[in-house]
Amino acid sequence: MTGAGGWLADGRLASGRLPDSGASMKRPLIAVLRSPHQPRTKERTLGTADVGLRSSRGPILLSLMVTTALVAIDATILATAVPTLVEELGGFEQFPWLFSIYLLAQAVSVPIYAKLSDVFGRKPVILTGIGLFLIGSILCGLAWSMPALIAFRAVQGLGAGAVGPMSITIAGDIYSVAERATVQGYIASVWGASAVLGPVLGGLFAELDAWRWIFFVNVPLCILAGWMLIRHFHENVERRAHRVDYLGAVLLTGALALLLVGVLEGGQAWPWLSWQSAVAFGGGGALLIAFGLAERRAAEPILPMWVFSRRLLLTTTLVSTGIGAVLFGLTSYVPTYLEGSIGVSPLVAGLALGALTIGWPISAAQSGRLYLTLGFKRTVLIGMVLVIAGPALLAALAATPSVALVALACFISGLGMGLVATPSLIAAQSSVPWNERGVVTGTNLFARSIGSAVGVAIFGAIANDIIGREGIPVDDGVSSEAIIAASAAVFAATLVAAVVTLVAASTMPRTPAPRGEEAHAAPDRAGADAPAPA
Repeated sequence: MTGAGGWLADGRLASGRLPDSGASMKRPLIAVLRSPHQPRTKERTLGTADVGLRSSRGPILLSLMVTTALVAIDATILATAVPTLVEELGGFEQFPWLFSIYLLAQAVSVPIYAKLSDVFGRKPVILTGIGLFLIGSILCGLAWSMPALIAFRAVQGLGAGAVGPMSITIAGDIYSVAERATVQGYIASVWGASAVLGPVLGGLFAELDAWRWIFFVNVPLCILAGWMLIRHFHENVERRAHRVDYLGAVLLTGALALLLVGVLEGGQAWPWLSWQSAVAFGGGGALLIAFGLAERRAAEPILPMWVFSRRLLLTTTLVSTGIGAVLFGLTSYVPTYLEGSIGVSPLVAGLALGALTIGWPISAAQSGRLYLTLGFKRTVLIGMVLVIAGPALLAALAATPSVALVALACFISGLGMGLVATPSLIAAQSSVPWNERGVVTGTNLFARSIGSAVGVAIFGAIANDIIGREGIPVDDGVSSEAIIAASAAVFAATLVAAVVTLVAASTMPRTPAPRGEEAHAAPDRAGADAPAPA
C-alpha cells in the first residue's frame, strides 16, 4: 500500500492510475498526473505551476534535495581537512587515493545501479545507496590509519554511486523538460548551501582537531533522506526476468583499479619504466579490451554500446568526463595550495574553494532559460569558455598566491560548470524513453566519475613527481615553493583538460530544447517521443 499523497515514479498520485493504453504497453508511461479528487476520465497537462515544495510533488522534491545534500556536502568538506588528516594519519603521497578510490568505487557502481534501477525501480536502488553511504561514513570516522581510511572511502563511494544518479533520474522521471529548469533551481540551492556549509564545517572540524566529524555529520542526513524517500516516493515497476552483467562489472573494476594504481604509484613506489608499471598499465588495458568484448556479448550490458553509437549521447558523455577531471583538479588541490603556500587556515581555504560550488548552482538555476532559448549546444559552449577561464587564471598567477584571486577563478569556473553539466545531461535524458533514461543518466555520471578518478590520479602523479624532486620525504614536510610549483603544474594540466572538453562540446549536434507544449509535456512524453539524434 502506498501512503496518502505520495507520488508514483511514473507521474501518478498514489491514489490515481493511468488509463489502459492497450496490450502493447511494455513500460510505465509518465504522461498524466491526477489529483486524488480528479475524475479518472479527465486528464491535465503538466505545467511549471506544478513545481515547488508546496506542490503535490513537493515532498518528493524535498526528499531529493536532502538526498543531494549527502554528496554535495561531501564534495567540499573533505578537501579542506587534508593537511590535518595527513598530520595525524601520515601519508601525504597517499592522499590522492582518498579521492581516487571514492571516485573509482562510485564510477564502477553507477552503471550497475543505473541498470538495476531500470529493472527493479529507482526507490530500492537509492535506498541501498543511502545505506552504503551511511555505513561508509561511520567507518571513515572510525579509521585508524590512512590505508584504513582509503578502504572505507571506497564503501562510501559505492553508496554515492547510487545516491547522486538516482536523485537526478527520479527528477527526470517525474518532471518534464521545461519543469526541470525550475527544479534545477531547487537542487542548485542545495549545492549553494553546501558550498558554504561544507568548507565551513570541514575547516572548523580541522581547526578543532575533530576531523572525524567530517564523516559523522553524514549520519543524521542519511537517516533523514532515507525516511523521507520511504514515506513520500512510491513507484510501480513491471517485474520481469533480467540478467545483470556481473562479468562486465568485474572486468571494468579491475581495469580501472590497475590503471589508477599505475598512475598514482608510478614514479613513487616504483620507477615509471619498470615491470610493475608494465603490469599495471598492460593489465588494465587488457581488461578494458576484455570489457569491451564482454559488453558486445552480454544480454543486458551495464554499459550498452548503443550509448556510444548516438552522437548526442557520445558527445555529452565526453563532456561529462572532462568536467569531472576539471572539477576535481580544482577541488582536490586548491585548499592544499592555499594552506601550503601562504599558510591560510583550513576554513579560509575552504571558503575560497566554496566559490566554485556557489557559482555552479547560480548558473545551473538559470541554465533552463538559456537552453530553452539558445539550445543545448550553445549553452554548453558558453559554459565551457567560463570553465577554461578559471584554471587559466590559476595557472597564470600560481606563483603569487592570493585568496581573492583563487576564489574569483573558482567562481568563474563554477559558473561555467553550471552551464555545462546540467544542460548536457538534460539533453541526453530528453532524447530517450523512460526505460533507457536510467542507463543514459548513469552513463553520463559514470563518465564524470571516471574523469574525476583518472584526473585526480594524473594530477596526483604530477604533483608527487614535482615535490619528489626536492629529495625531501613528504612525511617530513613539504616546502611552500614545492607546493606552489606542484599546484601550478596541476592547474596547467586542468586547463588542458578543459580545452579538450571544449573541443568535445563543439562536436555536439544542434539539438534545440523542446518548446511550447512539447517542453511542458509529461516527463515520459518529453523523452519517449523524441527521436534519437544521429
